[in-house]
Amino acid sequence: METKSNQQVTLNIKSLDDKGYFIGYASIFNVVDNHNDLVAPGAFAASLDKWERQGKYPKMLWQHNQKEPIGAWYFMEEDSKGLYVEGQLLMDIQQAREAYSLMRAGAVDGLSIGYKVIKADREGKSQVRIIKEVDLIEISIVTFAANTHAKITRVKEVGNL
Repeated sequence: METKSNQQVTLNIKSLDDKGYFIGYASIFNVVDNHNDLVAPGAFAASLDKWERQGKYPKMLWQHNQKEPIGAWYFMEEDSKGLYVEGQLLMDIQQAREAYSLMRAGAVDGLSIGYKVIKADREGKSQVRIIKEVDLIEISIVTFAANTHAKITRVKEVGNL
């Protein structure tokens, strides 16, 4: 189990277009976050299957505010690192344009998941909650992510991601 390492993900901006496309990790596995939670590999599998059967993905929100959807996710999957996501901000929405400007400048680069815990265990004296299965509801672009490793990694045109 990895605990609050100093590993950092660098924001890599290759293009300053107005398309609103970006990629990143909404959750990183095996990292204890600021809420003393650790998401285990495989935690998203059932939820992603459910979303796939519905033919859509969870909502993209600004700062977990359900009144501020600002884009759409067009791809997500679990890989060995975490929950990888690709999305697009809807540039005809004022808040999305502002978010995109902040993302391009590196002022906002966090991603954060909104979810219901389905299965979890507590571990050891630290009582870290190991989350083994979640029902993923939304993924937000945030200023401060609970899992500080969950980051936007690239802001680019979709053809060049």
